[in-house]
Amino acid sequence: MSLAPLIDFMARGGSALWVIAALSVLTLALFLWRLAELAQGGAWRRPQAETWIAEWSKGGPPPASPARAPLDRVAKAAMRALLVPEFSAEAAEKETTRIAKAELASLRRGLRPLELIAAIAPLVGLLGTVLGMIGAFQALQESGSGADPSVLAGGIWEALLTTAAGMAVAIPASALASWIEGQAEREQARMEDAATRILTRAAARPALLHAAE
Repeated sequence: MSLAPLIDFMARGGSALWVIAALSVLTLALFLWRLAELAQGGAWRRPQAETWIAEWSKGGPPPASPARAPLDRVAKAAMRALLVPEFSAEAAEKETTRIAKAELASLRRGLRPLELIAAIAPLVGLLGTVLGMIGAFQALQESGSGADPSVLAGGIWEALLTTAAGMAVAIPASALASWIEGQAEREQARMEDAATRILTRAAARPALLHAAE
């Protein structure tokens, strides 16, 4: 398959269109990278935290099975922190918060670059359109009284290519950034709920009550 038509199309949009094309490739790469990272981090695994919290409330030990979901890792960290002799309840809460922040930072990774792409892609497209319009009107002025309106129209639609391309890149980048933020906010709410239940139920656990005596 020949790339000549694609290269010709890109050349019509000028340098701005090449920049937008690079941003589109970067957006796709970020999307695939985030999918792989989230899947590897267990973002879509069914959490075991509810079962663990129920057993913990009855005086059971922290779970021995590996924590594969972000929520599970935070819940497990909270249970273990409460059983550290050197930790007060406040210290255990701080340790749980530290683990939760690390998990949320991992979930939000790549968010800033996507937000930046969503912001600058339309601006790059608009810049390309303005530069293209300037060139079109300069050509019209140079042609004098014998100007061909089709030449101006052709220059204008070629200039508008960059605006359309910029929006075409910004829309999916913005949608992807919103999706990542939504995933992080959902997990944050679940982590806060699980950590609060573990910390508030700690004093009622038989094992801890026995240790306090």
